Amino acid sequence: MAQSVFSLFRDGQEYMHTWPVKKELYAHFPECRVVTATQLAVKAMPPLAVLACVTLFNTLGAEFMPQIITVGLFFLSLPLQGLMWLGHRSNQLLPPQLKHWYQEIHGKMRSQGCAVQTLKARPRYMELATLLKTAFSDLDRMYTRSWF
Repeated sequence: MAQSVFSLFRDGQEYMHTWPVKKELYAHFPECRVVTATQLAVKAMPPLAVLACVTLFNTLGAEFMPQIITVGLFFLSLPLQGLMWLGHRSNQLLPPQLKHWYQEIHGKMRSQGCAVQTLKARPRYMELATLLKTAFSDLDRMYTRSWF
């Protein structure tokens, strides 16, 4: 199933906002590091691209304009690469071990009374992200209520 580049960017943006960046997940999923790096790149790379281009232009002059533009485009492409990776990852099916873990978490959350989406037969990483986000927000709240 081929996707357009723009749908990959859109899926990556949605996945980046859905994935819970928690310290418990850092050891198990590369998404935490990619989401953090992509969020930083979205904020930092446009000003760095302008700064690099202005510095190179002042240092080298107008005769190096193609190289200066290339450096600027490289800096601007870094956040897009992260979004594209996240978009591709969000649409991949879960491997068998993660699929079993997804079903186990889904069952535990249902037994705790959390409102979760229906169990998917072929879950993707996006469904796992949604489930983990719900688990970190709702289960924490439920356990907090039971303690106080």
